[in-house]
Amino acid sequence: MNKSNQSSSDVSRRQFVARSGLAVAGALVAPYVITSHAAPDDPIRLGLIGCGSRGTGAVGNVFSSTSNVKLVALADLFPDRMKICREELKKMAEQGNKANSWAAGTESGQIKGVSLDLPDDMCFTGFDSYKKLLAISDINYVILASPPHFRPIHLRAAVEAGKNVFMEKPVAVDGPGVRSVIESGEIAKKKGLGIVAGTQRRHQNNYVEAVKRIQDGAIGDITSARAFWCQGGVWVKPREAGWTDMEWHLRNWTYFTWLAGDHIVEQHMHNIDVINWVMGKHPITALGLGGRQARTGPEYGMIYDHFAVEYEYQGGVRMTSLSRQIDRCSSTIGEAVVGTKGRSDCCRIITGENPWRFAGKLINPYEQEHVDLIKSIREGKPLNEAQQAAESTLTAIMGRESAYSGQIIDWDSALESTMDLSPAKYEFGALPAPVVPIPGKYKFE
Repeated sequence: MNKSNQSSSDVSRRQFVARSGLAVAGALVAPYVITSHAAPDDPIRLGLIGCGSRGTGAVGNVFSSTSNVKLVALADLFPDRMKICREELKKMAEQGNKANSWAAGTESGQIKGVSLDLPDDMCFTGFDSYKKLLAISDINYVILASPPHFRPIHLRAAVEAGKNVFMEKPVAVDGPGVRSVIESGEIAKKKGLGIVAGTQRRHQNNYVEAVKRIQDGAIGDITSARAFWCQGGVWVKPREAGWTDMEWHLRNWTYFTWLAGDHIVEQHMHNIDVINWVMGKHPITALGLGGRQARTGPEYGMIYDHFAVEYEYQGGVRMTSLSRQIDRCSSTIGEAVVGTKGRSDCCRIITGENPWRFAGKLINPYEQEHVDLIKSIREGKPLNEAQQAAESTLTAIMGRESAYSGQIIDWDSALESTMDLSPAKYEFGALPAPVVPIPGKYKFE
């Protein structure tokens, strides 16, 4: 991306955030908040921004895990996506479905005795739909589940509007977005608002217990780590007649770096986050390789299908990170650390001088992350995961940019990067043709 394009996009994003914040601030007089130290059933009045499958499922997770919840409004760019979401929510409520049952034997609630159907005037569509939802003063809890590019914009607007936030991961796709999320987290702290990210392993009881033991010294000093997310391909939506470039990108968003961050950011960030959590810090450099060998057609946009990155942490500990989305290949998803006294997979077992095996009953982490956030708000001690989610997102971005450019990327350069991936305008129309990054030619700035 050349400097003139960066400047134009940077102004566009800043103006978009500023306009949204001003619009929301002008529409709100006394935003409803969950009272600190209130009764355990203090009402949650929920708004969903981003009505895809993850956002729809997240609404179900809230209802199946928490009492006294009311769904107030929905917002999405596309009317047809909104229609599907409403139908799925209605079916979920009628059948009492468990949302994201996740794993056999998992402790998980059910949706019972509630209505998830909404009147048409509480269902907003279009690029400005999130503003309309955030202008509803009754809403006190917002789920952000639009494509990752929009996370910094929507988070800033939600925090400025006085809403507690659950935001899906990753929380940004570039350095400017990461910085915005960190700033929003600080604003939320000053306002006493809660923010939890969709890094659900941090709320998964077997991970929580294992990581605590590791950090308490069960495996001694950590000497190395690894994180893998290697699987087959994911959904793809070929371009349809009549779609503008913008609509094609948005409907096929996982395949465009400006929207998803590439799969190392959008998906593998989960495993990277676990290692950052275990280490208690972020890495200082990344050296990555990657490419596009199996998914080469235009329907796959411009992202890679495999990455291999070596991260170095302060003190010399190195993490091997592998991520791949190619069919008919070996699949492996997980994390592991090796120490001077043993090793662990970070969730089930520890071997060595202090052996341990998780023996409890798994709790659905997709529900538990909402339980933890809502409990913290009601107790007047709101969780705020903006910083840690931003750091793990930036860690993944470092790996991507190293692979794209062929250069070693250090933490400060990634955080201070001026490379803003935003489009010049948020409207349906033409966009520059996707260009696959070529190491040695692609420039990180």
